[in-house]
Amino acid sequence: MALVPSGSGSAPVIAEVEMNGGADQSATTVRATVVQASTVFYDTPATLDKAERLIAEAAGYGSQLVVFPEAFVGGYPRGSTFGFGISISITNPKDKGKGEFQKYYAAAIDVPGPEVTLLAAMAGKYKVFLVMGVIEREGYTLYCSVLFFDPLGRYLGKHRKLMPTALERIIWGFGDGSTIPVYDTPLGKIGALICWENKMPLLRTALYGKGIEIYCAPTADSRPVWQASMTHIAMEGGCFVLSANQFCRRQDYPPPSEYAFAGLGEEPSPDTVVCPGGSVIISPSGEVLAGPNYDGEALITADLDMGEIVRAKFDFDVVGHYSRPEVLSLVVDDQPHRPVSFTSAAEKAPAAKSDDTAKP
Repeated sequence: MALVPSGSGSAPVIAEVEMNGGADQSATTVRATVVQASTVFYDTPATLDKAERLIAEAAGYGSQLVVFPEAFVGGYPRGSTFGFGISISITNPKDKGKGEFQKYYAAAIDVPGPEVTLLAAMAGKYKVFLVMGVIEREGYTLYCSVLFFDPLGRYLGKHRKLMPTALERIIWGFGDGSTIPVYDTPLGKIGALICWENKMPLLRTALYGKGIEIYCAPTADSRPVWQASMTHIAMEGGCFVLSANQFCRRQDYPPPSEYAFAGLGEEPSPDTVVCPGGSVIISPSGEVLAGPNYDGEALITADLDMGEIVRAKFDFDVVGHYSRPEVLSLVVDDQPHRPVSFTSAAEKAPAAKSDDTAKP
C-alpha cells in the first residue's frame, strides 16, 4: 500500500481491438493509480496540461493503469444550479443559467476529437492504460463519459453515464446500453461506471457478466458512505475497485462574478474545501489497499495481486456458481438508440458496432 502526494488526427471509436499494449502478459501484479485532483474549470487546455503532469508522475512510480475522476476534463459543475432551483420565475435566473451552460458547453470535448487524440498520445507517451472522466459534447447535448486508452496510444472507446443524478439530468444527456464496455487487456479486464451508476445492481451485473476484473468508479461523491458502496462492489464482483474523486476548493472554480456557487449557504471563502476527495483502491476481499484520502490532491497507488480474484471467486462468483440463472436473469439491450435514422444510409453501410468486450 502506498499513498503518494502529487505536486500539484482523431482515431475512431474502437469496439474490438487487439490488446497487446506493451504490458507483460505473464504479470500477476498490476500497479494502479487513482488521481485525486481538481479540474482547471472552464479551461480545458490547462486541464489537459495538468492531466499530463499527473500521468507522467504516476508513470514515474511504475503505474501501469491511471484512473482519473468523473468529469475531470470539462469539469463537474459543483455548486451551480444553471438557474434552476433559484426561482420559479422564467426570467433572469434561468436566463443566467443558460449563459453558464454556454460556457460549460465550450469546455466540453468532442469524442472523437483533438482532445481525445491528445489524451491517446499521453497514454502512448507514458506507456499506461488511461481511464479518463470527461464531459463529452455531441451536437448540443453534453454527456458525462469515461474514455479508455491503451499504452500504444490508441483510443479504445467510451462509457456514457446511463443515469445522471438529480440536477445532473438538466445538463447531461442519458447514455444507452451500447457504451458499457469491458476491455480485455494484458492487465486484466477493465471497465467503468460513474458515480451513482454504481448503485444500480443490474448495471453492475452487466459488467460482472463481461468478466470485469479491474472495476473503475470515477465519482463526485466524497461522503464516508461511498466507501461502503465501493467495498461492497469489490466483494460482490470479486474484483478490484478503483474509485477516483476530485479534491477541490472554492478557488479552483471561477470567482463569484463568473460562477454562482449555491448549496453552501453564503458564498464560501476561496480556501473552503468543496469536495474532499475520498479516492480509494479496494481488493476483491474488501481490503482497503490505498486511501481513502481526504487531505488534498494526491496520487493514490497500490499493487493489485490479480491472483486474489480467483481466490475471491472460490467463495462467491456472482455470475457463476452463485447466480441461479434458472431463477434470476438479466437481459441487456446493447444497441445504440438514435433519435433520427435514415434508411438510405443503413442500406449503404453496415451497422456500426457498439462498444463491447474487446477480445485479444
